[in-house]
Amino acid sequence: MPSFFTDDTSSIPEIESPADVIDAAPAESTTKRPVGDRGAGDAAVNVVVVDPDDITRNHLLTQLGDDVSSFPSAEELVPFLNGEPVVMILGPSCAVDGSLAAVEQVLCKHREIGAILVAEELTTNLLQQALRSGVKDVLAAPADDQQLAEAISRVTPGLSASSSAPPEDDPLLSGDGDLAHVITVFSTKGGAGKSVIATNLGVVLAQRSDKPVCLVDADLQFGDIAVMLKLAPQHTIVDAVSSLDRLDASLLQSLLITHESSGLMILPAPLEPAFADQIGAAEMVQIIEVLKRFCSYVIVDTPAYFNDVVLGIIEASDDVLLVAGMDIPNIKNVKIGLQTLRLLNTPMEKLRLILNRANSKVKLDVSEVERTLQVSADVLIPSDIIVPQSVNRGVPLVQTAKRSGVAKAIGEIADIFAADAAPAKRGWR
Repeated sequence: MPSFFTDDTSSIPEIESPADVIDAAPAESTTKRPVGDRGAGDAAVNVVVVDPDDITRNHLLTQLGDDVSSFPSAEELVPFLNGEPVVMILGPSCAVDGSLAAVEQVLCKHREIGAILVAEELTTNLLQQALRSGVKDVLAAPADDQQLAEAISRVTPGLSASSSAPPEDDPLLSGDGDLAHVITVFSTKGGAGKSVIATNLGVVLAQRSDKPVCLVDADLQFGDIAVMLKLAPQHTIVDAVSSLDRLDASLLQSLLITHESSGLMILPAPLEPAFADQIGAAEMVQIIEVLKRFCSYVIVDTPAYFNDVVLGIIEASDDVLLVAGMDIPNIKNVKIGLQTLRLLNTPMEKLRLILNRANSKVKLDVSEVERTLQVSADVLIPSDIIVPQSVNRGVPLVQTAKRSGVAKAIGEIADIFAADAAPAKRGWR
């Protein structure tokens, strides 16, 4: 057994990188310490190796150094956890002997663990299986010291210490009894700017809220939210749907990716359009219902057309932002969309009209649009070159151009929901 569990009560030496290899073989010990039982000067994360094969496990230990502990299975690691962050290196045997199922159970209950799989052969099926099991990174064997060090560095920032209370007792996840306000951003024509509005609104609300705010990319074939925020998600809506039979707040939160500068949490769209067929309206609504338990706001970005999923989301929403551009095809489609929603008995009081690029010199006046649609616009968003610039940079404009007209207009949208306690005057005629 490595010296991580020695009789010596001194703190565990700092683990700087897998390159810090000590020539001496790991020492056996009789007394084991809880993983994470470290002194104040120690590293912020512990590293352990898990593989049922002794030879493979020892080989990884040689690479990682004698500051690292090892276990034949993830379950055997659990009794030694005390809530401190741990990076678990899964050896190649874990990918072929069914160990990932057990790993998934451990990761669901212990969010302080980040797992890295070292696999003999990287296949699409294995990658999907590993990511759905909660593994954060997958490396091809043999992984050299630098690859392991970089993988550990990538995984470590996303880990946080966990209390000894079970996940369901986590006050963040159990909520305060208030369900989140669900806001769907919808347009009847592509290019109207709904994804930009959804993303920046999410950032503003996340910065204002004490509870989590989640942005769901429900454009299941061509969702762009992750790209617009320059994120590389490891999990998507597909993973949430595949876990619906056991989906709770703790598991769902582990599938979200966080936009670090704002705190906004994102559930990305599938990485491949073909996965869209696996997700129906019932599954999407169930995911939203779970998010409502621990978020203050759930914002849903949708595709620019009606289908069962979109209609299900609209029905489950408290408010729907109907985004329209200032051109005749846009206005025509919005008018048809309104007629469709009325036929479906959608409450008109939940709809809010957002006119994008409202100051464009296109010989179409705002009053004409309102008269055509028989509705007053709630917010007018001006046209500005900073919008495509911010999208191309992958940085929300409400963070980089706070004084711009666009940022102020999106702030006005956020103000509507911040003042929801007082009934807002609607412009429907």
